[in-house]
Amino acid sequence: MNVTPLALHHAPLLHRLYSAAPGYFALLSTRVPTLSEVQRDLEIALLDPRRSLSLLCDEGGEVIGSLDCKRNFPEPGDLTINLLLIREDRQSQGWGERAVRHLEARVPPGTTRILASVLGDNPRGARFWERLGYTFALDARPVMTWYARPVGPLPQPPAPVGIRAGHD
Repeated sequence: MNVTPLALHHAPLLHRLYSAAPGYFALLSTRVPTLSEVQRDLEIALLDPRRSLSLLCDEGGEVIGSLDCKRNFPEPGDLTINLLLIREDRQSQGWGERAVRHLEARVPPGTTRILASVLGDNPRGARFWERLGYTFALDARPVMTWYARPVGPLPQPPAPVGIRAGHD
């Protein structure tokens, strides 16, 4: 998979991707945004230094998805996946998992947790994150639910009382 940082000139590609995933927008009870709306949204997103937007392409260079993340949101150390979108004709082929694993292998320094937001009533999205090892973290329904996964070594539980760690 090729991951390319989004730039403003990629707006038409992003718009075509959105048009190839109408089910996502139907899930949100909205229409697919117009090209001018995509351009405006992309301009605003690119102004935020914490945002990271990428196009996901297959080995042949065809755009199959996008990934939108925000560092240190909602808390310092969090990396929030605002949107992982895969074209409908390329879903259930492992592309979403590859995109997430690619991100997990390249988290910014200081990241302690990855959060994934699932918009609307989306049991399929929730199952996707759970299958990847993310656990339910926050209920903000009807708008969204959040799933989380810690980054790095898990904290060690304290030794039981009366046992000293490191001694026999």
